[in-house]
Amino acid sequence: MTTRTVLVTGRGGSGTTTVAAATAVHSAHRGLRTLLLSARDPHRTLDTLLGVRLGSAPAPVGDGGEPPYALRIDEERAFQEEAQRLSGRVKPAFDLLGVDPLDPEELTALPGTRHLVLLRALCEHTASGDWDLLVVDGPPVPELVAALALPERLDRYLARLLPEQRQAARALRPVLAALAGVPMPSDWLFEARSWAAARLAEARSVASAPQTSVRLVVDADAHTLSEVRQARAGLALFEHRLDAVVASRTLPDSAAGSADPWLAARAADSGARLAALATEFRSAAPLLTAPHLGRSPEGPADLAELGAEIYGADPGPQPQPGTPWTVDDRLADDGTLVWRLPLPGAERSDLDLVRRGDELIVGTGAYRRIVRLPSALRRCTVSGAGLRGGLLSVRFAPDAGLWPRG
Repeated sequence: MTTRTVLVTGRGGSGTTTVAAATAVHSAHRGLRTLLLSARDPHRTLDTLLGVRLGSAPAPVGDGGEPPYALRIDEERAFQEEAQRLSGRVKPAFDLLGVDPLDPEELTALPGTRHLVLLRALCEHTASGDWDLLVVDGPPVPELVAALALPERLDRYLARLLPEQRQAARALRPVLAALAGVPMPSDWLFEARSWAAARLAEARSVASAPQTSVRLVVDADAHTLSEVRQARAGLALFEHRLDAVVASRTLPDSAAGSADPWLAARAADSGARLAALATEFRSAAPLLTAPHLGRSPEGPADLAELGAEIYGADPGPQPQPGTPWTVDDRLADDGTLVWRLPLPGAERSDLDLVRRGDELIVGTGAYRRIVRLPSALRRCTVSGAGLRGGLLSVRFAPDAGLWPRG
């Protein structure tokens, strides 16, 4: 059975960790072999929720039944292990430069390491075959998007630094070295490039797999529709599937009729926010509610109760097929090709488009992605663009100098 991956994310303080923990406990109690992965929890909030101290190896949470397993990513330890693996591959470069590699005790995690560590953990635990469900207590939306986009971005840089055509010229290296008078890159460099490309492809396949989805958590009282739309547009820009929106800390229906005017007003405001969320997502993703239990959840029993309130008898929503990016052929109608990019939640004022060579740079708010144009559009010029109903349509007109005649 293929491992299903649910990336739980939201704004900091929105209840993401609680929802992720409740999801894992609920799924395990319904017979799924579940692993809960803490990807960013510096204050060990998840440890307090589960009542255990998490380590870097999967450990059961709770007694009896079918408990979930949980682990906490150790950024420093994972960085040191990965650096040790790489040391053998980069040793020729150190030898060439005449420098000694760093000792393990000298290695400390660099900025951005947590993104790589998260991707490595996703690859490792989805490929192990030990789990039916991997629940990730993820970082806030912008950081999660940046982590999942890292393989695509690094692969692009790698293609620029060591393009495939250079590898095809390896047989000519002795001739080129004689002509240039300097040594050419050795085989280890090309082997390292192939190894890195394979690792990046593995990470990209996990992030874009049909069984991987994002579950967005919003605070029922503190969110704004604008921030939810920005998060939705950012996820859509990188083609991540949203399987559900969970409104956390919702008040019970009885609160609306409370004799306490403050509580009644708060319940009315929360109800209006939930109605706006339901309208925003409509049939795109189900809106679920995680009610306030009247206390801070603590331990597997409270998490099981909360999970049952969120999901009922079901293990949880399943990922829906994503809307593909398509090219419409309108040459016979108005002489254009239209590239349609679904960006639900995007605002026209936040949209940014730049054509550069064979690439299109698309920005929406704080999110930015560089995508390679489909082959037919590389022989065209951009003639216009429009955003309507969450669908970005970019129009291309054939370039007479590049378009095939006839």
